[in-house]
Amino acid sequence: MNRKDLDPESSPEAAFGARIRSSRENRGWKQEELAKHMGYSGTHISAVETGRKMPTLRFSRSADQVFGTGETADTFERQYRELRHGSLLEGFPQYVGYEGRAAEIRLYEIGIIHGLLQTPEYARALADSAVRRGTITPEQAEERVSFLAERQAALVRPRPPTMLVVMDESCIRRQVGGAKVMAAQLDRLLEFAEQPNTVLQIASYDIGERRPFNLPMTLLTLSDMSVVAYAESQMRGHLERDTTLVLPLLAAYHQLQAESLSQAASVAMIREARKGIL
Repeated sequence: MNRKDLDPESSPEAAFGARIRSSRENRGWKQEELAKHMGYSGTHISAVETGRKMPTLRFSRSADQVFGTGETADTFERQYRELRHGSLLEGFPQYVGYEGRAAEIRLYEIGIIHGLLQTPEYARALADSAVRRGTITPEQAEERVSFLAERQAALVRPRPPTMLVVMDESCIRRQVGGAKVMAAQLDRLLEFAEQPNTVLQIASYDIGERRPFNLPMTLLTLSDMSVVAYAESQMRGHLERDTTLVLPLLAAYHQLQAESLSQAASVAMIREARKGIL
């Protein structure tokens, strides 16, 4: 078989393929052997290695499992997400790789419903608005909506993560997509609050200066009980894994929960907001 030389610097696809080939050869495997381990054909492995076929999320996760990179900071899944979603905020593709494996997810959002809780129509309204403002292309809008659906689907597991969500009151007061879309979105929040693995709280306007965060914040507890934090501004995101920096954020989140409405009171506020729409 002729061996095609790869230049990892030529494209993200080539870099991914070269890494698969290098990992395979370090194990002393032929393409057919790797194919057997990963559940693909040798032809498929060859096409990915030479950059002729784009890797998929399933392929990347299978590679992480076979090569033992799933719990490292530099997973094949992370490389895949950076390849496919290179236009996303800095740090976000890495964060999503952790999000899909987290045992516990703590969220705080301001202004809009968090992506993991959005209905497709709500997400579409936000993406279409960004297109009209000229900040993204229609193609990027499609990618954004489909990517969000992938993230939500990754949380549907035999043992789903515990999700603790605090939303600023502005999230339920700010209407997105019109009355029908917003009403359905609030219904989705009410359904979310009924799940056995979720807690939903509203940080009411009355919290005032006691609100510890002025930007959205996400804290993920991983299977080894380590915690990573993710926050983003308008221009960039930042993933923090340093425990000495993450623990104060975790303490601040606990303070936020203590200051926020109980889940029962939060659900009552959402129901009230829902009645005012339709």
